[in-house]
Amino acid sequence: MDIGVHSPPLYDRSFAEALAYLDDIGVDAVEPGVGGYPGDEHLDRRAYLDDEDAQADLTALLDEHDMRISALATHNNPIHPDEERAAEADTELREAIELAGQLDVNTVTCFSGLPAGSPNDETPNWITAPWPSEHAEAHEYQWEEVGIPYWSGIAEHAESHGVDVAIEMHPNMLVYEPHGLLRLREATNERIGANFDPSHLYWQGIEITDAIRLLGDEDAIHHFHAKDTRVYEEQAREKGVLDTTPYTDEANRSWLFRSIGYGHDELHWKDVVSTLRMVGYDGALSIEHEDSLTSSLEGLEKAVEMLDRAVFDSHPDEAFWA
Repeated sequence: MDIGVHSPPLYDRSFAEALAYLDDIGVDAVEPGVGGYPGDEHLDRRAYLDDEDAQADLTALLDEHDMRISALATHNNPIHPDEERAAEADTELREAIELAGQLDVNTVTCFSGLPAGSPNDETPNWITAPWPSEHAEAHEYQWEEVGIPYWSGIAEHAESHGVDVAIEMHPNMLVYEPHGLLRLREATNERIGANFDPSHLYWQGIEITDAIRLLGDEDAIHHFHAKDTRVYEEQAREKGVLDTTPYTDEANRSWLFRSIGYGHDELHWKDVVSTLRMVGYDGALSIEHEDSLTSSLEGLEKAVEMLDRAVFDSHPDEAFWA
């Protein structure tokens, strides 16, 4: 497995400077944003799409720093009820897939998006319970009339370009947990899989290694975000984990995104890495830093340091003792 970094925390420097820094701290792969919420400060997809000279320059820059692109990231909402916003997100995603194919990058990371609860609504609606019954009806509408038809088209587009689409299971999106991911994959094709980000699963109470086994058994993990979360029980006991407190009001939140090792200990992360190996995942562990209690550089460096002790550099030998 490679240690990688999702690059938005380094947007204060050029892509070349970011790659030099990542190379210096022992990172092997980078996941640049090409649109949507991650932005495209490091890699403007429009500047590289269909431009062989620009793509050659990019390849040379990556080679200079012994770096590879693990995935192109464009997290947005292509099934938003606002048609203009949905169209923009759809263009970002389709062009990211096309560019990934041209760059021989295997994967695009994204969100599933979230539609409204009915054709007449104007705001996306995250439904988490089947009662009152209109919520169950709205949920079925979101899946059968919006989500599956849209993602079937994206799955075909991805297949035509030889690219996997890795959906981050994220609350406030249609797909936010492993069974929803498998439902969408079954309804489309095997190009649809997970960008397995444990940070949002921790606070939902999902056991990470069990979820890895569930998705890994279906060969449905296309990419992995190395990102930790700590649930603060003092707050969670009072208000649960569906917490709308601002992320920057750390002392009053029931959970926070944390740097690797500050939400769960090293033994846990070694177990995560080992379980990923058990299910055959050998791609990047792409660090996504969103810990508001430390700086980006310190958070990244501490994460790299710990993951370096957890990952295996070699393939298993023959089990001569078996």
